[in-house]
Amino acid sequence: MSSTEAGGLFGLLTSAATDTAAESATGDAALLRALVAAETALARAQGAPREAVEAIAAAGARLDVREMALRARAGGNPVIPLAEALRGAVGAPSARYVHRGATSQDILDTALMLVAARTRRLILADLERTATALARLAAEHRDTVMPGRTLTQHAVPTTFGLKAAGWRSLVLDARDRLAAVRLPAQLGGAAGTLAALGGAAALAHAAAYARELGLTEPVLPWHTLRTPVADLGCALAFACSALGKTAVDVLTLSRTEVAEVAEGSGGASSAMPHKANPVHATLVAAAARQAPAHLSVLLCAVPAEDERPAGAWHAEWTPLRELLRLAGGSAEHTAQLASGLRIFPDRMARNLSLTGGLIVSERFATELGKQEVGKLIDRAAAADAPFAEVAEAAGFGDLLPPERWSGAAGALVDRALERT
Repeated sequence: MSSTEAGGLFGLLTSAATDTAAESATGDAALLRALVAAETALARAQGAPREAVEAIAAAGARLDVREMALRARAGGNPVIPLAEALRGAVGAPSARYVHRGATSQDILDTALMLVAARTRRLILADLERTATALARLAAEHRDTVMPGRTLTQHAVPTTFGLKAAGWRSLVLDARDRLAAVRLPAQLGGAAGTLAALGGAAALAHAAAYARELGLTEPVLPWHTLRTPVADLGCALAFACSALGKTAVDVLTLSRTEVAEVAEGSGGASSAMPHKANPVHATLVAAAARQAPAHLSVLLCAVPAEDERPAGAWHAEWTPLRELLRLAGGSAEHTAQLASGLRIFPDRMARNLSLTGGLIVSERFATELGKQEVGKLIDRAAAADAPFAEVAEAAGFGDLLPPERWSGAAGALVDRALERT
């Protein structure tokens, strides 16, 4: 093992994101490509000669990620050695167009927005896949009755279709919030005044820069106005949490003693050959628990001092990337989970009988009054008999079928599936 490999990170402890499209889209190589794209777009937006723009792009393609990372330590960010390397590689006269009018934060913020834009497309595609799979499950199981559970206990009957429709609703909420986030380019110069970009032409250069990159043009430089990062972080963290709801429900429903659902292909245990662990759900649930901590760092960085901050901006980089990876990994795993989820209606029906008919006690209370229900329950307890048996003997058997007490579940599913 080489020294580089020994110190490298290969994903042994980050299974939720390892070998996902989001991991590749957010890696150091992808970030370096985005940094070079930002520098190239900056030169093009300011009218640099074509040969200069092409030289910058070509020089950037030859840079070594590890070397840039090591050289970044001296200045505290990777843009300083990047600009030096590009100037040295392109030579005169093209060097004068490298990094002209920009500061390090302009290039790095813009590169992170490029990485976010590319990763967002992947996440949104997986959220759409998940929503489609859940819509199918909701429609197929619109009237599949199962125990509704509150505070871990059987409450009243519900349907699996309504549960799946609820999962889908959260997925669509996550999709809509993430899609709505504005991802702007960053260009402000040394202190946000655009002074080095040519006076009256500065705003035009900034607009052209954003267009070149396919990013939103900001109204103001946002060096210490961190709404874009905070909004993005909130949307990503919400996506992780929203997907986590599906995951924790699947984990609960796939317990051996519940066994109402199962992942299409479970994971192995290192010690117990019989197990098929719900791995997708486990990784998504883990990501949901990690995301808030990363988001808290981004929100703590919003109060950034002066026109350029020391520390607050730097603190954002890793948490933002981790949120992109966690959300991307969660979306990919949930899409696989939803598309392969197995449903066991027979087990749901058996579980409905576990309380001996008490799962419909609300119906008895509604139709007979709580006092009469109490008498029936007391009679069942005195006879050490199931509530259903006593209710049947008393002539109330027509109130017992759980499928007759699922309320408006079917209509709610229909209404939820109208949303696209």
